[in-house]
Amino acid sequence: MTGTTTTPAAGYRALVALAAPIAGVQLAQVALTSVDLAMLGLLGVTAVAAGGLALLLYNQVRTMCVGMVTGTGNLVAAAAGAGERRTGTADLDDRARAEIRSLVRSALLVATLTAAVGAAVLCGLALALPLLGQQQEVVSLARAMMFALAGGLFPMIWLNVLRQFAVGLRRPGSLLPVTLVSIAVNAGANAVFIYGWLGMPRLGVAGVGLATTVVQVFTLAVFASTVRRDPRLRPMVSLAAWRADPVVVRRIVRHGTPICFTYGSEAAITSIASLLMGVFGPAMLAASNVANQLAYIVYQCNIGLSQGSSILVSRALGHGEPGMAPAIARRALTLSWTFMAVVSLGYVLVPQAMLWPFLQEGTDAAVLGTASTLLLFAVAQQFSKGSQNILVGLLRGLGDTVSGLRCTLVGYWLVGVPAMALCTYALGWGGWGVWTGLCVGFAATAVLLARRFRATAAVRGAAPA
Repeated sequence: MTGTTTTPAAGYRALVALAAPIAGVQLAQVALTSVDLAMLGLLGVTAVAAGGLALLLYNQVRTMCVGMVTGTGNLVAAAAGAGERRTGTADLDDRARAEIRSLVRSALLVATLTAAVGAAVLCGLALALPLLGQQQEVVSLARAMMFALAGGLFPMIWLNVLRQFAVGLRRPGSLLPVTLVSIAVNAGANAVFIYGWLGMPRLGVAGVGLATTVVQVFTLAVFASTVRRDPRLRPMVSLAAWRADPVVVRRIVRHGTPICFTYGSEAAITSIASLLMGVFGPAMLAASNVANQLAYIVYQCNIGLSQGSSILVSRALGHGEPGMAPAIARRALTLSWTFMAVVSLGYVLVPQAMLWPFLQEGTDAAVLGTASTLLLFAVAQQFSKGSQNILVGLLRGLGDTVSGLRCTLVGYWLVGVPAMALCTYALGWGGWGVWTGLCVGFAATAVLLARRFRATAAVRGAAPA
């Protein structure tokens, strides 16, 4: 293999080139949900409560469904790397193209089946809402929105298959402009369905869910068209899911199932922390939500670095060069820690400026003061949670998805949740104890994942980082 296809994979430029568009798409997705919340706010407090509940449950299901197909990008990257190794150039051979085509159509079948299960679960949760002790008015609004959101799981997961396919071939940038346009489409669709413009029925809260589904269809159609026009991607696109290879389907499911539950576990522990914060009053919950939202925005950059480094490791393995994995890991973590250090300075030095977009003039002094203090906890959370996310991606790049699940189960549920209970109730730290336990859980997970990555890299033939 020539140096032109090897050296860049370990460099900062290649990593940033992959990570930046992915992080941009993630941030744009955050903007989409922000538009939804803003539109719900126009309908009143009950609409916000119902819509927030519906989105919380939808995001739990959506996150797990996406996890089932996330590994497709790694499988595509490994196949591409092997093809480049055989040709000795940046071009793929026919064997690699055929393997990638099979991966795409098999992943689309997995996505379809996963979406069907996810939609059924979401509808089941909607019917079970009264068991959660919610008021009847909230239940009615949330249920209608969840039914409207369920259908959108299909185009959303199909889109993620095509996205992973493009990322696996190191062409991730084309989805960012599509997602940015979809923000405007989402705002317009929200207004149309909420208020019954253009002859549409007036749907209220349910209209927000329907708008999200429409935007998912729009984004899928535009991105699929973009992929089909790309001369490098087009020959390997196969939408014939009915021709999926059962062997490849089982491979994708084995790869994706641990990722699915890893993602679901992370979303669940965050939801538990939010529920616990609500016990200590609205001021503490509001401050926690704001601090968590700021950390969540920063987290999207770590997701980009995680997926970018994961793809580069898979490609390096395909090239037969597992020794590059530790170098890629060091660069990803260096970029992550540097970025988070800069943001953390803002949290410490100018907390009110960082909080201003969410807590403006007239905000209760108790909420503002609590949020400013929670930003100090957010510093620890960002470093630990960001590092563990990158390490999960690196392990996935090495083909190890099971260890990521095991480490997160231990770190979250055997360390994090007990630490939350201990600090919150046994030590009497209240809301501060919730965040302390959350940080401890993420930190423990990061340590376990780092040790597992070193061991897995060593087995693969790479010197430990």
